[in-house]
Amino acid sequence: MAVNRDPILKRCRYLGISPAVVGIAKSSNRNPNANSRKKVSEYGVQLKEKQKLKFIYGVLEKPFHHYFELASKMEGQAGNNLITVLESRLDNIAFRMGMALTRREARQLVTHGHFLVNGQRVDIPSYRVKAGDVISLRDKSKSSAKFKDILEQTGGRTTPLWLEVNKEQLSAKVVRMPSIEDVDYEVAPHLIVELYSK
Repeated sequence: MAVNRDPILKRCRYLGISPAVVGIAKSSNRNPNANSRKKVSEYGVQLKEKQKLKFIYGVLEKPFHHYFELASKMEGQAGNNLITVLESRLDNIAFRMGMALTRREARQLVTHGHFLVNGQRVDIPSYRVKAGDVISLRDKSKSSAKFKDILEQTGGRTTPLWLEVNKEQLSAKVVRMPSIEDVDYEVAPHLIVELYSK
């Protein structure tokens, strides 16, 4: 399996996003405007927007293109649908619930089989949840010291409106499908649509 080993802070600085978006609490002391001096072509702006989403969700090119094709076939705007598809991945939901410090960690925890969807064990990070699904921790995992540490560190994280989190049961219900208004970072999905339609 391919793994992205780029330094996270360096990548965040290049893409112009806060490290907090990917769950990192560090900040960089370097000049944040260093990359803005260069003149970027229209293609460069579109490519950067695509790279930003791929980096945030930890998705490689082939699955990302597949998600775009799915989003194009759905009703509504393709760019907004793409955000919905990415946000409804199981590893992202584990991160949004506060069960992981970063999406990378959430991906690993899902792969190790710590999460249940509607009572069934699911170990596929790219599994797409639907409205009404209940995501919970396995009983064995609830008593784990690892998850106690994670919950202490993520206790102050705000959960999105489309997720109904039960802190006592360590579970969450998907109230509705996420939309572009629910994301906590700036994104211009129409640029990605333009890039793929060339």
